Amino acid sequence: MLLNVQNLNIYYKDLKIIENLNFQIKKGEIFSIVGESGSGKTLTGLSIINLLPKYFNIKGNIIFKGKDIPSLNASEIRKIRGREISCIFQDPMTSLNPVLKVGYQVAEMLIYHYQISKKEALEKTQELFSKLKISHVINSYPHQLSGGMRQRVMIAMAVVCEPELIIADEPTTALDVTVQEEILDLLYLLVKKENRSMLLITHDINILGEYADKVMVLYAGRIMEIGSIEEIFKNPLHPYTQALLSCIPREERQIRGIPGNIPNLKNLPKGCVFYPRCSYKNKNCMKEPPSLHEVSPGHLVRCWLY
Repeated sequence: MLLNVQNLNIYYKDLKIIENLNFQIKKGEIFSIVGESGSGKTLTGLSIINLLPKYFNIKGNIIFKGKDIPSLNASEIRKIRGREISCIFQDPMTSLNPVLKVGYQVAEMLIYHYQISKKEALEKTQELFSKLKISHVINSYPHQLSGGMRQRVMIAMAVVCEPELIIADEPTTALDVTVQEEILDLLYLLVKKENRSMLLITHDINILGEYADKVMVLYAGRIMEIGSIEEIFKNPLHPYTQALLSCIPREERQIRGIPGNIPNLKNLPKGCVFYPRCSYKNKNCMKEPPSLHEVSPGHLVRCWLY
């Protein structure tokens, strides 16, 4: 097991944002977290590489290759971050340094982690850029590139040190559909061809069918359902998962939206956090929250219907 997250709770001061997350990522696996904005997807991803702001408090265990990430000091986590675990952030324009050439920004990773010369690092960067078909932009600044090109630079930065786990946080949010597919295909090939693992964070459940191996559905910081991609698409159990899938355009049906909004974490419903928006709610849903129940091997759901 490459990554094992056990009883992860994340607090903002005294407010619990993430509650009791338990999941594992195997070597060579693409594990996805899906849910609406505000469900806790990015917080979960940032906690794995210890990039949460100081006002957040983590309780639980994040075990990566036998090391508990939250217990590591700053020096120890810097050795892992970028080299063993890397991250592709949502908006490359705000993640890249606007006054440095993109080639040098990628080469910096090699200089820091492998203590090689600037010349050698730039040569290796040029090789990687050629592999990603962006060799012509190595001496460009971020503002001179399109969104798709900037995202390819971010991918280059994420894979240049050959990390075992890549965290892709909404890697295609600001891109058009054609470029989105190209970026996801590129990530898929990099992960599967080189036997790496990826945590793919997205709000768009539609893209997962071609890329993910396993899916965890988050809502208000709680796991609603977790299972293989086949189980989630062919036999979705939780009403929230079903509602997300109903938002996918289909020729034979009208798109159905999900009424209401994610609840305020300061004032959560007494029972199931999803019941105010659920069309299957009953009296049990309003009284107490359901526990996560395994309905078949590896397929878990949090709902009073099961």
